[in-house]
Amino acid sequence: MTTATASRTLNRRRFLRGAGALAVATSLPGPLFAKTGGEARLVMVILRGALDGLAAVPAYADPQYAPLRRELAIAAPGSAGGALDLNGTFGLHPALAFLHERFRAGELLVLHATASPYRERSHFDGQAVLENGLSHPLGSADGWLNRALTALPTRTTGAAARRALALSQNVPLILRGAATVLTRSPQGVPDADEDLLARLADLYSSDAWFSSRLSEAAQSEKLGSELPPAGGGSGANDKPKGANPKRAINARIDLSARMAAAIMTADGGPEIAVLEASGWDTHANQGGAQGALAARLAGLDQALRSLAAGLGPVWRNTVVGVVSEFGRTAAMNGTR
Repeated sequence: MTTATASRTLNRRRFLRGAGALAVATSLPGPLFAKTGGEARLVMVILRGALDGLAAVPAYADPQYAPLRRELAIAAPGSAGGALDLNGTFGLHPALAFLHERFRAGELLVLHATASPYRERSHFDGQAVLENGLSHPLGSADGWLNRALTALPTRTTGAAARRALALSQNVPLILRGAATVLTRSPQGVPDADEDLLARLADLYSSDAWFSSRLSEAAQSEKLGSELPPAGGGSGANDKPKGANPKRAINARIDLSARMAAAIMTADGGPEIAVLEASGWDTHANQGGAQGALAARLAGLDQALRSLAAGLGPVWRNTVVGVVSEFGRTAAMNGTR
């Protein structure tokens, strides 16, 4: 069932039968790119570790919800730490204020209890099925979104020909394949400054391949350095840091979102971006309205707010999909 209004109700069986749950590679290019004059954008946000769907979108009015969730249950709207109401039955976790704003604006659709065919407990295999678009984890080295890229009309050569961007240290499976993609890491190794990249480009000016790659790197570095600071930081290139790893993870996904918006709205920028957020494997002491998961949800909410702000007028032509490899049980377990 969905938490949208009746006019938006989806026929889930038809959706799953025709699209293969989340593997919608063959159906993406037409509706997303054919009718919008080249302004359409797609952003996929992969939550690695298995998001607890009944915490993010609690069925607070279901009489079985609170007894199963016990002290982890999110209270009804209007209560202290209560859910943000969606339709009188479902609500959003109180940390998801921006997403609630988008729902009230008619921009959010929740697909609850919708899954890939995978039914085991391996996070790695679950993510593989989510990204390869198959019914099993092995058998394909490319992702459904990369296969979708090959169906799009050809663009010019160089950086502009790369229609997708991976905000990750490594290209995620969903974007691996025959179509080349841009990559940008919001963390890890120190960034090379623009002057160094320019000097290298001059050194390799007679080598067409190296010269082109270095030119793209310089442009990516420039876009990253022009990002506005987030959260009162001293500059956009501030790396997630500090003793609190939860804050670092939240800062990283927010930086990724702002980088994606800046690069996608640049001249010749990619139309597709994939962001990753780790830390969703809440095996113990997950918390309810407050706690570890609430902090992670707040970070996701802020990142999506930053993405919308960065995309500006392009946001209205953007589809953002937030997905996870599988969910959690309805009942609270022994480790809370």
